[in-house]
Amino acid sequence: MLAETICSAVAAAGLGIAAITAFRKRFLAAARIAAYALVPLGLVMTGAVEWLAETAFSPIAWAGFGVLGAAWLLFSSTRAVERRRAGRKETAGGEGRTAVAPSASAPSLGAGQRGPAAKPQAADEDFSDIEAILKKHGI
Repeated sequence: MLAETICSAVAAAGLGIAAITAFRKRFLAAARIAAYALVPLGLVMTGAVEWLAETAFSPIAWAGFGVLGAAWLLFSSTRAVERRRAGRKETAGGEGRTAVAPSASAPSLGAGQRGPAAKPQAADEDFSDIEAILKKHGI
Protein backbone atom coordinates (compact mmCIF):
# COMPACT_ATOMS: atom_id res chain seq x y z
CA MET A 1 0.00 0.00 0.00
CA LEU A 2 2.86 2.35 0.81
CA ALA A 3 4.61 1.62 -2.48
CA GLU A 4 1.46 2.43 -4.45
CA THR A 5 1.11 5.75 -2.63
CA ILE A 6 4.74 6.66 -3.28
CA CYS A 7 4.47 5.77 -6.98
CA SER A 8 1.30 7.85 -7.32
CA ALA A 9 2.98 10.81 -5.63
CA VAL A 10 6.00 10.52 -7.93
CA ALA A 11 3.70 10.44 -10.96
CA ALA A 12 1.82 13.53 -9.74
CA ALA A 13 5.08 15.40 -9.09
CA GLY A 14 6.41 14.43 -12.51
CA LEU A 15 3.25 15.64 -14.22
CA GLY A 16 3.55 18.93 -12.33
CA ILE A 17 7.13 19.34 -13.52
CA ALA A 18 5.98 18.52 -17.07
CA ALA A 19 3.31 21.22 -16.82
CA ILE A 20 5.87 23.79 -15.70
CA THR A 21 8.18 22.76 -18.54
CA ALA A 22 5.34 23.08 -21.06
CA PHE A 23 4.52 26.53 -19.67
CA ARG A 24 8.11 27.51 -20.54
CA LYS A 25 7.44 26.53 -24.19
CA ARG A 26 9.64 23.41 -24.07
CA PHE A 27 6.97 21.02 -25.30
CA LEU A 28 9.24 18.18 -26.40
CA ALA A 29 10.95 18.03 -23.01
CA ALA A 30 7.57 18.33 -21.27
CA ALA A 31 6.20 15.38 -23.24
CA ARG A 32 9.25 13.30 -22.34
CA ILE A 33 8.94 14.18 -18.64
CA ALA A 34 5.23 13.33 -18.71
CA ALA A 35 6.03 9.97 -20.27
CA TYR A 36 8.54 9.18 -17.53
CA ALA A 37 6.09 10.37 -14.88
CA LEU A 38 3.33 8.09 -16.12
CA VAL A 39 5.47 4.93 -15.87
CA PRO A 40 5.15 4.51 -12.05
CA LEU A 41 1.43 5.16 -12.25
CA GLY A 42 1.08 2.52 -14.96
CA LEU A 43 3.05 0.04 -12.88
CA VAL A 44 0.74 0.61 -9.92
CA MET A 45 -2.37 0.22 -12.05
CA THR A 46 -1.20 -3.05 -13.62
CA GLY A 47 -0.29 -4.57 -10.25
CA ALA A 48 3.40 -4.84 -11.03
CA VAL A 49 4.35 -2.91 -7.91
CA GLU A 50 2.35 -5.25 -5.70
CA TRP A 51 3.93 -8.26 -7.41
CA LEU A 52 7.39 -6.73 -6.96
CA ALA A 53 6.76 -6.11 -3.26
CA GLU A 54 5.69 -9.73 -2.78
CA THR A 55 8.67 -10.99 -4.79
CA ALA A 56 11.23 -8.92 -2.91
CA PHE A 57 10.52 -10.79 0.33
CA SER A 58 10.20 -14.29 -1.16
CA PRO A 59 13.27 -16.56 -0.94
CA ILE A 60 11.85 -18.84 -3.65
CA ALA A 61 11.59 -15.88 -6.03
CA TRP A 62 15.21 -14.92 -5.34
CA ALA A 63 16.28 -18.50 -6.00
CA GLY A 64 14.38 -18.30 -9.29
CA PHE A 65 16.26 -15.12 -10.21
CA GLY A 66 19.51 -16.93 -9.40
CA VAL A 67 18.55 -19.79 -11.72
CA LEU A 68 17.68 -17.30 -14.46
CA GLY A 69 21.04 -15.60 -13.96
CA ALA A 70 22.87 -18.92 -14.23
CA ALA A 71 20.97 -19.74 -17.42
CA TRP A 72 21.89 -16.35 -18.87
CA LEU A 73 25.57 -16.88 -18.00
CA LEU A 74 25.56 -20.30 -19.66
CA PHE A 75 23.85 -18.92 -22.75
CA SER A 76 26.21 -15.95 -23.10
CA SER A 77 29.35 -18.04 -22.51
CA THR A 78 28.35 -20.64 -25.09
CA ARG A 79 27.54 -17.85 -27.53
CA ALA A 80 30.98 -16.32 -26.96
CA VAL A 81 32.63 -19.68 -27.64
CA GLU A 82 30.59 -20.05 -30.84
CA ARG A 83 31.72 -16.64 -32.04
CA ARG A 84 35.33 -17.45 -31.27
CA ARG A 85 35.13 -20.74 -33.15
CA ALA A 86 33.37 -19.14 -36.11
CA GLY A 87 36.59 -17.28 -36.99
CA ARG A 88 38.44 -20.58 -37.32
CA LYS A 89 37.92 -23.31 -39.81
CA GLU A 90 39.19 -26.65 -38.58
CA THR A 91 40.66 -28.80 -41.33
CA ALA A 92 41.45 -32.47 -41.41
CA GLY A 93 45.17 -31.70 -41.75
CA GLY A 94 45.25 -30.17 -38.28
CA GLU A 95 45.91 -26.62 -39.44
CA GLY A 96 44.79 -23.80 -37.18
CA ARG A 97 42.75 -20.91 -38.41
CA THR A 98 43.00 -19.27 -41.75
CA ALA A 99 42.86 -15.51 -41.96
CA VAL A 100 41.14 -13.87 -44.90
CA ALA A 101 41.62 -10.30 -45.96
CA PRO A 102 38.35 -8.35 -46.21
CA SER A 103 38.51 -7.96 -49.99
CA ALA A 104 40.35 -11.20 -50.81
CA SER A 105 38.65 -14.12 -52.48
CA ALA A 106 41.02 -16.74 -51.02
CA PRO A 107 42.56 -17.09 -47.55
CA SER A 108 45.70 -15.03 -47.15
CA LEU A 109 47.43 -17.33 -44.65
CA GLY A 110 47.95 -21.05 -44.30
CA ALA A 111 50.51 -23.30 -45.98
CA GLY A 112 47.90 -25.41 -47.78
CA GLN A 113 46.13 -22.38 -49.17
CA ARG A 114 49.02 -20.82 -51.12
CA GLY A 115 49.11 -21.01 -54.86
CA PRO A 116 52.06 -22.07 -57.04
CA ALA A 117 53.15 -18.44 -57.49
CA ALA A 118 53.93 -18.03 -53.79
CA LYS A 119 57.57 -18.84 -53.05
CA PRO A 120 59.22 -19.48 -49.71
CA GLN A 121 61.43 -16.46 -50.39
CA ALA A 122 58.45 -14.15 -49.97
CA ALA A 123 58.68 -14.63 -46.22
CA ASP A 124 62.39 -13.71 -46.33
CA GLU A 125 61.56 -10.51 -48.21
CA ASP A 126 59.04 -9.58 -45.52
CA PHE A 127 61.63 -10.10 -42.81
CA SER A 128 64.24 -8.14 -44.72
CA ASP A 129 61.93 -5.13 -44.70
CA ILE A 130 61.47 -5.49 -40.97
CA GLU A 131 65.21 -5.90 -40.43
CA ALA A 132 65.85 -2.73 -42.45
CA ILE A 133 63.42 -0.78 -40.30
CA LEU A 134 64.98 -2.09 -37.11
CA LYS A 135 68.51 -1.25 -38.32
CA LYS A 136 67.32 2.24 -39.25
CA HIS A 137 66.22 2.80 -35.66
CA GLY A 138 69.37 1.23 -34.22
CA ILE A 139 67.76 -1.88 -32.81
